[in-house]
Amino acid sequence: MAETHEGGCHCGTVRYRFAGPLRDIAHCHCSICRRVSGGTVTTWITLPSSAFQWLGTQPAQYQSSASGIRHFCPNCGAQLTFNSQLSPETIDVTIATLDHPELAVPERHIWTADRLPWLHLDEQLPGEAGETL
Repeated sequence: MAETHEGGCHCGTVRYRFAGPLRDIAHCHCSICRRVSGGTVTTWITLPSSAFQWLGTQPAQYQSSASGIRHFCPNCGAQLTFNSQLSPETIDVTIATLDHPELAVPERHIWTADRLPWLHLDEQLPGEAGETL
């Protein structure tokens, strides 16, 4: 049986589930993630879109770039997922919204060219100036 994980927004309005292991997890330092989340970094897991499903209430969406759509709770505003037209077979899910985020260990940094110079987080992990995977 496949490993399954669930998560959702702060208020509980929007929930999701996905099947598969917790791997391909990256801290994103891009300026768009900072602006839409209000945080200094957003940590994502990338997985096949076919492994992901919304449970119950559908999220709202926002086109944050020419190729990117972000899904968030229409009630509390929590950012939940990111879809890119450049990689339509995958979906990125925010680790912080998992029911058990402590199980999702980051493996790398992406968009380090945008990293805030005073932020020191998991410095032993490899980094990419953009995103190459």
